[in-house]
Amino acid sequence: MSGHSKFANIKHKKEKNDAKKGKIFTIIGREIAVAVKEGGADPENNSKLRDVIAKAKANNMPNDTIERGIKKAAGDSSADNYEYVTYEGYGPSGIAIIVDALTDNKNRTAGNVRNAFTKGSGSIGTQGCVSFMFDKKGQIIIDKEECEMDADDLMMMALDAGAEDFSEEEDCFEIITDPDDFSAVREALEKENIPMAEAEVTMIPQTYVELTDEKDIKNLQKTLDLLDEDDDVQYVYHNWDE
Repeated sequence: MSGHSKFANIKHKKEKNDAKKGKIFTIIGREIAVAVKEGGADPENNSKLRDVIAKAKANNMPNDTIERGIKKAAGDSSADNYEYVTYEGYGPSGIAIIVDALTDNKNRTAGNVRNAFTKGSGSIGTQGCVSFMFDKKGQIIIDKEECEMDADDLMMMALDAGAEDFSEEEDCFEIITDPDDFSAVREALEKENIPMAEAEVTMIPQTYVELTDEKDIKNLQKTLDLLDEDDDVQYVYHNWDE
């Protein structure tokens, strides 16, 4: 994992997110609703809800907004209508793209996602056509400037809590976990007040592809922008080496 932490991209993504807080809060709000429906409104007894709350806080969602979302979901049966769907496909030059969506209308979402791929000269594929190129992992990024703990102590804490890998980059630390151990590792760091720039279960590319053709870059960016604008789309993973 070392050498490709993508912290610069995360910072860039955060800046974009700050400009689109409404979109981010909608995404997290839906995740809160589904987590509450699946496991109840008490974070103490619902690890998935705890993880979503941690993600909400990392994105500067106010506590009262989080609490309102939990209360609304606990008393709102319409949240049951949301379901997770995943699409896989190819961008220009065979760039692998995975799209995670949370929707109450699969036909609408499928049409929008297909349109985004088509407009960027890409194509939707079958389930599993590109996901084998990614590893599903828990990923925690810690900004060095925000962390006062010594690197060796941080590494030992993370590994003792169940982390698979710890790497030190120029401006951050990256902790990788098995998805099943993610909550335990994140909570161990949280108890020690370690600030996390990003903490989520994600899809990490096994290899990255560089694009040199300006037309390919423009087309891929068009697809990613269209997906980013779609309220149903939660996360987009790709193996483009930006």
